[in-house]
This record gives sequence, C-alpha cells and structure tokens, in this order.
Amino acid sequence: MSKDMIEATDFRDAMSLLTTAVNVVTTKGSSGIHGFTASAVCSVTDTPPTLLVCMNQTSRSHAHFLENKTLSVNVLGAHHEPISNAFASKLSSEERFKQGVWTQLATGAPVLEDALVSFDCEIQDIQEVGTHSVFMCRVVAIKHAVSQGGTDESLVYFNRAYHQVGQIEIA
Repeated sequence: MSKDMIEATDFRDAMSLLTTAVNVVTTKGSSGIHGFTASAVCSVTDTPPTLLVCMNQTSRSHAHFLENKTLSVNVLGAHHEPISNAFASKLSSEERFKQGVWTQLATGAPVLEDALVSFDCEIQDIQEVGTHSVFMCRVVAIKHAVSQGGTDESLVYFNRAYHQVGQIEIA
C-alpha cells in the first residue's frame, strides 16, 4: 500500500464527481441568525433520527453554530439556485435571509418555507477533522414541502455545476 499523500486538489477534483444534494443549513439563537450552503450532509441512523453535517472551521458563521447548538437542514429544490448562491456568497446574514420565506419548528432555527424537506436538529456532538467540524445532529422535527403539482425536482451539485434531479409529471 502506497504511503504517498494525496494532494488536496486531486481529492477535490475527484469529489467534484460525487453528486450531492444542495442544502442551506441555518441556525438561530443567542449568537444570532446565520446560515450557509452545504453539500456535506448525510443520514447517520434512523434510531434515533440523526444527520451528519460538515462545516469548514474558517467559515464566518462557524462559532455561531457552536454557540447556538441547533441547526436546520433545508433540502433545496431546483428553483432554489438563487438561495443557494446567496448563502454561499459574502452577503451578510441579514441579506441572505431576505431570500425566500422563512419559518421555524421546534429549535427556532430558520426553516425555508418551500424547501423539499427541512430537518430541525439539536447538535449532539462535534468532532474536528482536518479543516472541518463534523456535527452529529439529532432530528427533533421534520417539515415536508407541499407539492406544487408534481414538479418537485432536487437541486444537486455535480462537476462544479448545479443540476436538477427528479421527475416532472405531465398532465
């Protein structure tokens, strides 16, 4: 087995070919309201319902997520590309949350009203791995979007570009 190190750029290039769902992850609490666009989100277990969310430690909102200890994962539909871009940009938190209509569930973390699905979570454990924090999040509430006539398509990221996945029902 080779002990050569894999270059970070080679790893990022390879990972660009792993299709991922696009999510906006949000928090609100004593540290304020914040959010970021994330693709590093996945299911851990259904008993108890738990998600894993990865966040770069250099993110300007990282400390706020640590302090608030809650988050919501909002799974974006194809029509949410502008919201994804806003939450990935250098816009202020106030400007970011002007995109879309927001509500809340159990934790108070912002939930995008028309997200395909939103997972409202309490951060149970945090591990630091390299440049990122890995949040283990217990899901305390789930909100599904009301279907808009069968046009639910997911926004995904592949090969450094947005794409749409899903079916459009034709009547």
